[in-house]
Amino acid sequence: MNGAHDLGGMHGLGPIEREPNEPVFHADWERRVFALTMAMGATGEWTIDKGRFARENRPPAAYLTKTYYELWLAGLEQLLTETKLVGAAEIASGQALEAGRPIKRVLAGADVARVLAAGTRYERPSSAPARFRPGDWVRAKTMNPAGHTRLPRYVRGHVGVIAAVNGFQVFADASAAGEESAQWLYTVTFQGRELWGSDSDPTLAVSIDAWESYLEPG
Repeated sequence: MNGAHDLGGMHGLGPIEREPNEPVFHADWERRVFALTMAMGATGEWTIDKGRFARENRPPAAYLTKTYYELWLAGLEQLLTETKLVGAAEIASGQALEAGRPIKRVLAGADVARVLAAGTRYERPSSAPARFRPGDWVRAKTMNPAGHTRLPRYVRGHVGVIAAVNGFQVFADASAAGEESAQWLYTVTFQGRELWGSDSDPTLAVSIDAWESYLEPG
């Protein structure tokens, strides 16, 4: 998906404004949206990748005019309605209008710290050997998928070098579509001048994590 969220390397959007001593949350509603999103993610009704896609898959005007946690709220509302956990009228009214359906799991308040500290493992047993090794030159494929992708636009078509092999990991693009498959995941390093030409800082390098299907021999 070539969405408005994929801003890396783009011009004309103005400087990044840094807020000194920026708090984690600027308002109580942001804290609540974060907590609700984490709690609903723990139910198993959708994957972390599907949750991310719900926030990113928006028209540019809608995406670029929302704050960070406004996007989280919009994504949560979309997922709740898609999974029929709430209805549009309930979101509009801000209250339950009918009995909810059962969910797979509930994250109790007393378990939050333990569950977050444990995290979730996404590595799977490999079904094939890794195609690339550290030091191999690779090219990021030129691709314009209709669905979710973690391959930034600014590296597509460019050559980099494999810096690390990070295991056989759940493939985010499939996970966002509600399916599970896994691929080898690599860290690939691109030189700044390869990405942005001779005007780039010659000391600049950018590393990304990329699944095997994103890459071809360089």
